[in-house]
Amino acid sequence: MLFRVDVAAAEPLADQIAAQVRGGVVRGELVPGERLPPARELADVLDVNLHTVLRAYAKLRDENLIELRRGRGAVVRDDADATRLRLVELARRFVDEARRQGLREAEMVAIVKEAQP
Repeated sequence: MLFRVDVAAAEPLADQIAAQVRGGVVRGELVPGERLPPARELADVLDVNLHTVLRAYAKLRDENLIELRRGRGAVVRDDADATRLRLVELARRFVDEARRQGLREAEMVAIVKEAQP
């Protein structure tokens, strides 16, 4: 999988890296059990700080998408659910846009309920 970051983007670099991993799982480019590049190697390739990649990997670990194992690195979890992940990603985009529009949580929930058939 090819990773890219846009240093001029408003989105933090670690978030960009994490989003690319999520997208790879959703598209089937990354499958359960697959290893991600070592953090140091990915940092070198992307020309970013090692801690940026480690933050992205930690975020993905906290989302239960990858496991971080000493000596084995970052591995896509066996129970990574691409369908659920796609829905979470869409929800994130919705929440981000709703916040830019100045909506509060209750208003976001009302919109989701309104969208139900």
